[in-house]
Amino acid sequence: MSNNVYGIDLGTNNFKVYSKATGKTMLEKNTIAVVNKNQIYSYGNSAYAMFEKAPENILVKFPVVEGVIADYNLLQKMIFDFLEHRIKARIKNAEFIIAVPTDITPVEKRAFYEIFYKSKAKPKKVLLCEKPIADAVGLDIDVNEPTGVMIVDMGADTTETSVISLGGLVLSDLLHFGGNRLDESIISYIRKEYNLVIGQKTAKSLKETIGSALPGREDRMVVVGRDVLSGLPIEMEISSEAIYEAMKSNLESICTSIKMILEKTPPELAKDIIHSGIYITGGGSKLQGLGQLFEQITGIKVIPSEFPEESAVRGLVKIVSESKYKTLPFSIK
Repeated sequence: MSNNVYGIDLGTNNFKVYSKATGKTMLEKNTIAVVNKNQIYSYGNSAYAMFEKAPENILVKFPVVEGVIADYNLLQKMIFDFLEHRIKARIKNAEFIIAVPTDITPVEKRAFYEIFYKSKAKPKKVLLCEKPIADAVGLDIDVNEPTGVMIVDMGADTTETSVISLGGLVLSDLLHFGGNRLDESIISYIRKEYNLVIGQKTAKSLKETIGSALPGREDRMVVVGRDVLSGLPIEMEISSEAIYEAMKSNLESICTSIKMILEKTPPELAKDIIHSGIYITGGGSKLQGLGQLFEQITGIKVIPSEFPEESAVRGLVKIVSESKYKTLPFSIK
């Protein structure tokens, strides 16, 4: 495999690109600002800065929704503009390896493949790698071993719970919600309980600053929103307990998914998981107390990722660099 290789993880909130030639990983917001229906006005971090602030003639879009491609043409334009102009990639005859969710349809997987294969780059090769496998490799787990490993990847729009052994997926369950659903539940709860309308960025900030997956946190945060009764902007102090109550039911759904996978896991693999623990990754896993919550409901130790948003792309780095992983990615014919 040459040095002209790129590992790409197209997440809902962020996309990550690894260049084998430079050895660097770039992270950018997976956001596009559009004018005249299909003309890109801005993309990446600058487009995300416009989210919830743009005038009517500028539409801010997320081209990946619930782990699958929602706007093929705009996403393709953004990716290749970023590769060519932001990181000066040599895209002609390049090799691309793409992390894809597991529980999506063959048609949805093909879209990830074709967005590169049918591009102006005319790539030499396009390979796909199941995201839980890439996550595991990025977490320094040797997935080729005959040992059961459990990974919970909580992204923005999806939460995937997987059991891996011998380089393949034994079990997997994909929930079509993640960190964004928690934000939405905070917005709904605060409107209902406090008659206060807040934006998604404010809800995300509340979750990350004072949120907790367990009750008992006693922090508070002042936010600005619109009062439902007067229609005027006001400041209000929100407690950690309110944020916990807002997120509680969604967190219970994730716990149910984890328990369901554990119940289906063959006994010998379950024994391995008890010894090695449950690995959690993805941007949503940064929520305070999430690991302790999973430990409480399973009785199994939880190991958080040191770089949760980058574990998949870090895994792709190893997969394209180390010969022992050459059988993991696959192609679509």
